[in-house]
Amino acid sequence: MTIEEILKQYWNHDHFRPMQAEIIKSVLLGHDTLALLPTGGGKSICFQIPALAKEGVCIVVSPLIALMKDQVENLRAKGINAVAIVSGMGRREIDLTLDNCIYGSVKFLYLSPERLLSELVRERVKYMKVNLIAIDEAHCISQWGYDFRPPYLHIADLRELHPDVPVLALTATATAQVKQDIQDKLQFKSPVVYQQSFERRNISYVVQDAENKLKRLLDIANGVKGSGIVYVRSRKDAAEIARFYTQNGIKADFYHAGLPMDERAERQESWKNNRTRVIVATNAFGMGIDKPDVRFVIHKDMPESLEAYYQEAGRGGRDEQKAYGVLLYTHADRLRQEKMFMQSFPTVDEIKHVYHCLANYYQLAYEAGEGLSFDLDLGEFCSRFKLDAIKTLNALKFLEKDEYLSFNESVFLPSRFRFEVVNEVLYNFQIQNAGWDPFIKTLLRSYGGSFENYVKIKEYDLSRRTNLSVQQVVDGLLQLQQFGLISYMQQTDKPQVTYLKARQQSARLFINKNYIKDRKENYRLKMEAVFAYAIHKKCRSQMLLAYFDETNAHKCGICDICLEEKRSQNADEILDNITNEIVQQLSVSTPDIGTLITTINIGTEKEKMETIRLLLDAGKIKTDGEKYYL
Repeated sequence: MTIEEILKQYWNHDHFRPMQAEIIKSVLLGHDTLALLPTGGGKSICFQIPALAKEGVCIVVSPLIALMKDQVENLRAKGINAVAIVSGMGRREIDLTLDNCIYGSVKFLYLSPERLLSELVRERVKYMKVNLIAIDEAHCISQWGYDFRPPYLHIADLRELHPDVPVLALTATATAQVKQDIQDKLQFKSPVVYQQSFERRNISYVVQDAENKLKRLLDIANGVKGSGIVYVRSRKDAAEIARFYTQNGIKADFYHAGLPMDERAERQESWKNNRTRVIVATNAFGMGIDKPDVRFVIHKDMPESLEAYYQEAGRGGRDEQKAYGVLLYTHADRLRQEKMFMQSFPTVDEIKHVYHCLANYYQLAYEAGEGLSFDLDLGEFCSRFKLDAIKTLNALKFLEKDEYLSFNESVFLPSRFRFEVVNEVLYNFQIQNAGWDPFIKTLLRSYGGSFENYVKIKEYDLSRRTNLSVQQVVDGLLQLQQFGLISYMQQTDKPQVTYLKARQQSARLFINKNYIKDRKENYRLKMEAVFAYAIHKKCRSQMLLAYFDETNAHKCGICDICLEEKRSQNADEILDNITNEIVQQLSVSTPDIGTLITTINIGTEKEKMETIRLLLDAGKIKTDGEKYYL
């Protein structure tokens, strides 16, 4: 099949979006390719179609677990076999999934970068027939990017296992430095770079100096029709601002990573389907959400970088209709951001202290814990050991960089189970234990394929079918696991820590000081770029594009600065025209103020009076108190 036929068969589109076809053809020719497409530009198609056009499995590396799950479900809904391996899955479950990639008909294997550190995964990838390696959010591989993820550095190890397989790196934002770093870190052999302009002609970027931010938030929602997103930096703010909107007659809700997964999904759906008009969210919201008709995106607080701002504001106006990206800014925001900057870089001693507190929290002895994963309740951990939450979070990221542990801020895995015995053994158990027979029969009827693979299970659904409480269902599944009949894993929705090395003594814990220094300088430069964007009186679009190395961009004509310039130019023009009319009038008569005003055909009364005052002050016209003359 041609790539156009694949597009039609699975996506029911007749034409590719700009640059998609060129990227796909580059990959099919075996070129290592870097593709920079704006948010909503259809990046996933660029690796999904070439993978379907060739025999074998495509390995997709992505840091976004929610996005991986969405893409796997969307592909399966199209009849395409896709699987994902993320933190929190058990060894047996991973084993089965990898076997299906080697011996089954799996076309897409989605991996979190942390999983590439696992010897089990790497050993099995070696035996797969891989046709493409796709790296989503590829800017994460560069320490000069705004969202550096240390586990991404191990992606290049895949190239050693499959040296002839092309790599496709995809991202929505990258500076020239980051673009080069991506190609270097991924060991591009015959690099091809495709980049659409970062310009979004339908988005009006606005910065408002707003002492009363709540009033501004309300004014914007009342002044701009349609759906919106408000980004905030704290979960408390998200809840309070959503409540404020609702109290003022605007249907709003809030979203952050601390909400249960099903609640997050429900709120997201309600907003996507326009039952909720405004979603107030932390930056946990938005990745992979393709809602075309967002009319405004407001940042109540300073974003951490212009890359983050561009991506988040870019969730507005994907239907190419007019949208607004608004940043509310005060001098106090700068002071807060600078304080956060200081908290983001703990000392080496503070990092070591967090490391040992964590091991004590999990009761890990020295030289123990390698390969083990634990849930982390960050609030409880910080409270117990009297630690600052922001510093602790950043300490964990530096420990991740030095490969002592990996840290996932939010992992959700639904409950799942698998029968561990063959049919005959299960049947004998049912005969000998008649009390268990109805429960096991319900499991068998409800979940097909559970002898071969782990299947998702909803305890609530099972409780309705068996007339048992949810707790009785959970207890029953745990008992069947104790009997050795099933393997049962309960759902998790907590951050997770995985020890990549056994717990080290302090003397053997080496933290890279130079790396911390480099990151601090990089963070400072990004912070200063956001401040410059907020306070300089230059076209906002031009400033954003210059940041992404598009230096010759024209003025957008629709940001707050461009509109102010137009108003100023119009005011000068109106002033000149009114002046000409006044001079003509006074050259033939000496009218009173009322007559003079009514005989001028241009401008408002206010503009006419202002022009007369200016001409009097400049001595260009005169008055005796009643009449006006030259």
